[in-house]
Amino acid sequence: MDTTAQFDTVIDLLGRLGVDVRQEHLGGACGGLCEVHGRRVVFVDLDADAATRLEWCVRALASLPELDSVYVTPALRDLIEGVRDS
Repeated sequence: MDTTAQFDTVIDLLGRLGVDVRQEHLGGACGGLCEVHGRRVVFVDLDADAATRLEWCVRALASLPELDSVYVTPALRDLIEGVRDS
């Protein structure tokens, strides 16, 4: 699965888990999960390269305790375990 397809899968999964995703131009050096007015939001920095955007989103996904309650493809599970181990 290529980076774009993985990114789309992660974004979809974040949405299904109730996380808002905002794609903004943030200068290429930031992004990730935070809470805004009681809602979980992942900021995706459009100025970052595709691999970095994917990594930040996978890190956000990996931090969600309810992730274990949904099906995740083996390829995506490997990505998640990779960021958890680092």
